[in-house]
Amino acid sequence: MHHLLYTTAPETQRNDLHNLRRMLPYIWAYKGRVLFALLALILAKIATVGVPLIFKEIVDALDSNSSNLTGQDGLVLPIVLFLAYGALRLSSSLFNELRDAIFARVRYGAMHRLSRQVLQHLYNLSLRFHLDRRTGNISRDIERGAMSVSSILNYMVFNILPTLTEFIMVAFILLHQYEIHFTVITFSTVAVYIGFTFAVTNWRMHYRHSMNALDSKASGQAVDGLLNYETVKYFNNEAYELQRYDQTLNEWEHAAVKSQTSMSLLNFGQGAIIAVGLTLIMISAGQGVVAGELSLGDLVLVNTLMLQLFIPLGFLGIIYRMLKHTLADMQQVMRLLDREIEVKDKADARDLKVTDGEVRFEKVNFAYRPDRPILHDVSFTIHPGEKLAVVGPSGAGKSTLARLLFRFYDINSGRILIDGQATDEVTQDSLRRAIGIVPQDTVLFNESIYYNLSYARPDAGREEIIQAAKLAHIHELIESLPEGYETIVGERGLKLSGGEKQRVAIARVILKNPPIMIFDEATSSLDSHSEQAITQSLSELSQQHSTLVIAHRLSTVIDADEILVMEQGRIVERGNHAALLEKDGLYAQMWALQQQEEQTGHLQG
Repeated sequence: MHHLLYTTAPETQRNDLHNLRRMLPYIWAYKGRVLFALLALILAKIATVGVPLIFKEIVDALDSNSSNLTGQDGLVLPIVLFLAYGALRLSSSLFNELRDAIFARVRYGAMHRLSRQVLQHLYNLSLRFHLDRRTGNISRDIERGAMSVSSILNYMVFNILPTLTEFIMVAFILLHQYEIHFTVITFSTVAVYIGFTFAVTNWRMHYRHSMNALDSKASGQAVDGLLNYETVKYFNNEAYELQRYDQTLNEWEHAAVKSQTSMSLLNFGQGAIIAVGLTLIMISAGQGVVAGELSLGDLVLVNTLMLQLFIPLGFLGIIYRMLKHTLADMQQVMRLLDREIEVKDKADARDLKVTDGEVRFEKVNFAYRPDRPILHDVSFTIHPGEKLAVVGPSGAGKSTLARLLFRFYDINSGRILIDGQATDEVTQDSLRRAIGIVPQDTVLFNESIYYNLSYARPDAGREEIIQAAKLAHIHELIESLPEGYETIVGERGLKLSGGEKQRVAIARVILKNPPIMIFDEATSSLDSHSEQAITQSLSELSQQHSTLVIAHRLSTVIDADEILVMEQGRIVERGNHAALLEKDGLYAQMWALQQQEEQTGHLQG
């Protein structure tokens, strides 16, 4: 969830400058295009500023020859100037459009690269981050962050740089051709205008920050509620969800209204400054014409130059505000990129080489948070081709073993080894290629069943995928559907039952065919008949692989080579099924309780 952060102005400016510098590599990848676009920009502005200069000459020519416009001399000069005027107008338009066309690749290429980098970074962040994140907020931040790059480049190349270039040219003309007071009035007006714009914009920026944070919060609430649609319905909480959403939107609306009204104040102030500046310039120019120091063309030129300068400068106020807003949007995505990657490959990490598939935990200690230890001194070995089961009450730390084997987290102490290679010494990519999992809760993509099955190995042929579906006892079900393997499963697989999703997960791990397998309560969503069929498939599958089975139902692990009984993060018993029953400890109690539950269930059935 976003917090409203009100940082000091110098700190915000430092962040803005830092973020702008971080954009440079995205732009400099297209340096040829950037330089060509800048050249087109300068040529366009030379043509734009040349227009009023030619216009002055036309007015002066017409004025001086007004008594004899029919004479040959009176017509030749204006026609040449009219043609030059038209050519400059055309050149200005041509170079502006050329700049836009050349720069399009830079803008959209930078958006593409940033969006990809952010998503890649999100995939590299640890499971800890993703368990805490809100999907709606993150997706909005990525979207706004990518758009902010495009917008900033847009403002810089299409507004700020052209206005700056034009200002320099106008300043040169005024200093070169006219009295110093014209330049003083122009510079003073521009300075007051920019100062006023910056001051008021900075004052009202916190309304925009509030709007962003509340917009993301509202989006997060809406997405969260829709992802949990069934839960909302179970508890008749539609009104509650709408009330939460409405409350956030009320706050957002309040911030948005404040933002808009303060913008109106800013616009009026800018208009007043421009009006005063233009009036002073026109009075000075008018006095010059009356005194005979300036021609009528000079009056037109000064007026046109000022209007031409203040029109983009008027937009510059909006641009500055938008730039500040955009930099605020960019700040969110840069914070995402600055999130430290918790689980990293070492600089000298090599690929895991699996020969036998032996898995060994040596005195492993682990805590999600310092104040909440999960595993205490856990040691065990899964020998090549053996099946090791872990059982115990909820919260004993069973599923944590699977997460640590995948290296979703780094352990606090101890070692996890595969064929003698520590998991933190090898690349995460090669480690995860060697392990397959059937998770307790299978979440599917909102794509076809075929797509979800092939996800384990996108390059697999259709025959291999169908064979995996048959081994997972799901082929016949798929074939019975009207669209067969092309059936769309719905968001997070909601159109399939828990048991059907579980079979898709089993088919995927069969297709992946890794040397090490994890079944995390893999049959928990199945009825007794399906459980027996799939348990048989899993038994066949695990014969050729080193297998870790995390189980709730003890009946599914009686064939395990070794069973570990965990309680509060410690291994309290170990042995095979028969040996553990003989011990008459926690396992025997759990077994007796489950047998009793099954018999009661049969009697009730």
